[in-house]
Amino acid sequence: MTLMDAVLFFPVALLIALTPGPNNFCALNHGIRHGVASAVLATTGRAVAYAIFLFVSAVGLGAMLLASETAFTVIKWVGAAYLLYLGIRTWRSRAFSGLDLAQDVSGGAPTVAPSLWRLSLQEFLVGISNPKAILLFAAIFPQFIKPELPAAEQFVYLGGTYLVTEFCASLVYGLFGRQIRRLIRTPRGVTRLNRATGAFFVGAGGLLLSAGHR
Repeated sequence: MTLMDAVLFFPVALLIALTPGPNNFCALNHGIRHGVASAVLATTGRAVAYAIFLFVSAVGLGAMLLASETAFTVIKWVGAAYLLYLGIRTWRSRAFSGLDLAQDVSGGAPTVAPSLWRLSLQEFLVGISNPKAILLFAAIFPQFIKPELPAAEQFVYLGGTYLVTEFCASLVYGLFGRQIRRLIRTPRGVTRLNRATGAFFVGAGGLLLSAGHR
């Protein structure tokens, strides 16, 4: 496999990466509350989680995880529980850490934004507990591997290309989040945003619970 193969794979990988899902919603949420740069940099946590999936797929463990009903169910429930936790916490929150808007909507001192490490950890936990990500790397991704060529080299090229597209997707969702942030000018707007965000996380958790093994 050559670098040109990876370049040709890029549009396909980008379409997959741009698909709406929990991690991309994290980027949207971070873009709203902390800015585009934080949303993109926090994607490092997601990239680490996906790199782990790439590794287990490359060594054949991904297929074993897909074949195990128990492993799939455990990961699904852990991921759903974390999304439900994020949803309930966000729904109940009355705070907003949206950079320059924090002062405007609260009437007091700006809320201290969480560290980049915390945002990255959130991306990692959402990514590593999503069985659909395992499905992507263990079932769909290998379809692009040419059997007559060394598999390890192809996983490096294609995997690296895909991880780059995840940062591109976060940039897109982060930019969209910045546009949404401009509409938040009142405490009522903050409450509505928190509830809408919380409802999405809860909904994503519910969809994850309904995900089938096959």
